[in-house]
Amino acid sequence: MRKLLFIIIYLSFISPAFAGGNKAIENALHEYIKGKDARIGVAVIINGKDTVSVNGNRDFPMMSVVKFPLALTVAHWINTNGMSLNDTVTFSEKAMKEDTYSPMLKKYGKSLNAMTVRELLEWSLVESDNNAADILLHRVGGTSGVTSIMRQMGISDEIVIGASEEDMHRDPYLSYLNRTTPLAMAQLFDRFYHELRNASQLYSEISVMLEQCRTGLDRLAFPLLPTNALIGHKTGTGFPTPEGRISAVNDCGYVNLPNGTRYSVAVFVADSNYDIATTSAIITEVSKIVLEGLIKQK
Repeated sequence: MRKLLFIIIYLSFISPAFAGGNKAIENALHEYIKGKDARIGVAVIINGKDTVSVNGNRDFPMMSVVKFPLALTVAHWINTNGMSLNDTVTFSEKAMKEDTYSPMLKKYGKSLNAMTVRELLEWSLVESDNNAADILLHRVGGTSGVTSIMRQMGISDEIVIGASEEDMHRDPYLSYLNRTTPLAMAQLFDRFYHELRNASQLYSEISVMLEQCRTGLDRLAFPLLPTNALIGHKTGTGFPTPEGRISAVNDCGYVNLPNGTRYSVAVFVADSNYDIATTSAIITEVSKIVLEGLIKQK
């Protein structure tokens, strides 16, 4: 009887408009992706509790979204080993690969052989530099080291890092080893926003880097520009497949709207039969649907 009374009292505090609004967003997303010639997954966690999901439990390749959980493992490794973001990481000329996306290489050339952890994280998160990401990955023990740290941190085992950037450029299909579900990634961004980013100065600096992300501004961020919303996010872009498709175009992060609503969001578009611009526009439209649905609830 007490349990029943508790449930009744609990339900009385849930706003019907808010609950119905979430369902309306989910229905709108289902309707939007219907008939799209791509595999699409979306997860949204609103104010840390209410969840919207479309194909949220299915696996998708992360591409450069992987650089977000990688950054968290680097932060944990630094804290555990009594280091700081100002510590220097040295690396050989071989670490500066020329056949990969690397604004860092274009700026400094192959003679660069040392950088602080902070600089490497900035290149990895803000510019999505592949060489910077691999230098950090190898510094914390490669894919096995990152996996061990992620599990120590309680990061979901649905987020899997099994390949380096070098691995993926040697064989593009190895990128499918770096996978997640939209729900797991939205939950990780939600945990980061509500818990980790305030846990230390180190995590706080990572949040600043995410909020300065310069890639994929035509995706999640685009509909938010007129609202002055805060967005911290990480994008990922795949490769053309032999079938003429795009392996993946992704964008995931957290949003703080001026009206006080906060949400984390993960959007993955895999095996797209459209070009990069059109596939990115799918993410833009998903972001717009979520934004308009949340504004209507206020």
